Amino acid sequence: MTEILSVRGLRKRFPGVMALDGVDFDLRPGEVHVLLGENGAGKSTLIKMLSGAYHPDEGTILVDGEPTVIRTAEDAQRLGIATIYQEFNLVPQLTVAENLLLGRPPRRFGLVDKKAMYGRARELLDRVGVDVDPRRPVASLGIARMQMIEIAKALSLDARVLIMDEPTAVLTSTEVEQLFTIVRQLRDQGVAIVFITHHLEEIAAIGDRVTVLRDGTTVGEVPADTPQEELVRLMVGRSIDQQYPREPAEAGAPLLEVRNLTREGVFEDVSFEVRAGEVVGLAGLVGAGRTEVARAIFGADGYDSGTVLVDGRPIPRRNVGAAMEAGLGLVPEDRKGQGLVLGADVRENLGLVTLRRASHGGFVDRTGQGRAAAEIASRLGVRMGGLDQEVRTLSGGNQQKIVIGKWLLAEANVLILDEPTRGIDVGAKVEIYQLINALTAAGRAVLMISSDLPEVLGMSDRVLVMARGRIAGELSAGEATQDSVMALAVSETEEVV
Repeated sequence: MTEILSVRGLRKRFPGVMALDGVDFDLRPGEVHVLLGENGAGKSTLIKMLSGAYHPDEGTILVDGEPTVIRTAEDAQRLGIATIYQEFNLVPQLTVAENLLLGRPPRRFGLVDKKAMYGRARELLDRVGVDVDPRRPVASLGIARMQMIEIAKALSLDARVLIMDEPTAVLTSTEVEQLFTIVRQLRDQGVAIVFITHHLEEIAAIGDRVTVLRDGTTVGEVPADTPQEELVRLMVGRSIDQQYPREPAEAGAPLLEVRNLTREGVFEDVSFEVRAGEVVGLAGLVGAGRTEVARAIFGADGYDSGTVLVDGRPIPRRNVGAAMEAGLGLVPEDRKGQGLVLGADVRENLGLVTLRRASHGGFVDRTGQGRAAAEIASRLGVRMGGLDQEVRTLSGGNQQKIVIGKWLLAEANVLILDEPTRGIDVGAKVEIYQLINALTAAGRAVLMISSDLPEVLGMSDRVLVMARGRIAGELSAGEATQDSVMALAVSETEEVV
């Protein structure tokens, strides 16, 4: 079968980094070709070349067997290539319909035909199974719905090649299966799909072939039913003996206490504690209120009633400064939008939390900040060209290490991790888990919010489950299973276990 898309010997260099070093890849009509590799392996660079965002320094891109130069996103669209990026490409202030048909709204007598636009948007939303008003502003949607809007937008282009970068990272298991149904339908219609995922269990369920990248080169092409152990070995160049290396520490005194926290219409009567040396997992379905509770605890959002105590001292509501001063840190769900200054370098991002402490007489001790940043970056194994490298150019896993690293530099005693390994490869995940172990071994407390149930079960000493804005129950590590957690997650919460 003739390849619809091929790349031969692609190379791309950034300052201090060889992102791609001779990558070969091909894609056939009517297949799902999984692109696999660690963060920093070159996956994002490759797909940005195929979508016109980057241009190769060397190598050839062929479409339908003919050498092609893709200079812009418009060139890619003209060739029938649509890309769904991991970072959403939506305009928050516009409506769902306006985003779906951005730049291509139906017109009547020279004016936008809103009736036709909303009707077309409704058809696209129905195709991906999203029940949302097309007139609703995108800014009012949750992350999972935004992801489905991105997918619907790509489908509106009638693409021959669909590139999907981590499309399941923010979806529930039900939404993932719904997405897979759509992907299979597109494959059966002859669409060629590039599918990037870090969830190894998804590969056999949706893929036909797998190409593995490591350190910017192609290291192998294997069938989608290749055992996970072999995929990991190809990705990282070594075997990973234990995916969830939790090392429980002895629990001490409560470091974080949340008492009867309530925000009308969002969460109600939330109470729990996290002790020194503990990892407490906070599980639940999308929309259960987990992130909202975390932001309220940290002071980023307000709440109507209740109390938050850190090391026995109450923290004033909606006061991030007081929370930080008390030793509380938050690694947010959206690391790029809320956890990093993308245009700043590694040194500056690591020093964000300690900037005030490092200032004397109005001047920042840049030498001291740089020394401390270098020590933390080395400790965390951040892969970078140097401390002056812009954070936006780092891989997702290395960006996440920096978000966590700034709180280590601040010596936070209680760390709230909201989706700490989303969009991170298996090797970097294990490094994050080992860091969590080091934190609890040092007597710190960790509250971990995750939609990845195996992660919650594998790394938590206790599991709290939220449903409809309330704590539906608490499970010990021995009691917690996927079935028991899901039973609580879908409960009505009238009876608290």
